Amino acid sequence: MQHYETVFILNPVLSESLIEETVRKYQQYIISNEGEIVDFENWGLKKLAYPINKKKSGFYHLIEFRSEGNLVSNLEIQFRRDEKVLRYLTVKLDKYALAWSEKRRMKRQENIKTKSEDQKESENRVEKQTQVEV
Repeated sequence: MQHYETVFILNPVLSESLIEETVRKYQQYIISNEGEIVDFENWGLKKLAYPINKKKSGFYHLIEFRSEGNLVSNLEIQFRRDEKVLRYLTVKLDKYALAWSEKRRMKRQENIKTKSEDQKESENRVEKQTQVEV
């Protein structure tokens, strides 16, 4: 099995539920065709470098997965058929890209952990302040 990374841009006028449904559709497509999703990132609404179909922004999503090579061509056919997808790019990851991807994942998990700890600390401070005031 090879490692791949797909970034696709969805139309900015879609509702949040439609975006989630579309992303789930592609994740299920990968899984149903014997692929394994390694990581998923929602990059959110970003400004495009140049207008595509008169749109100046789009919702970016990244899916890192493992599969056989024929899945990629079928997945790209699905992207081409879907009007909600403005652009897509799939790349095969080599050993250096895999190492960088793993490093990026670890860093993101550390950031999430740190944010949750900071949030707990701030909640504790607020509780202490309200107890002192009462």
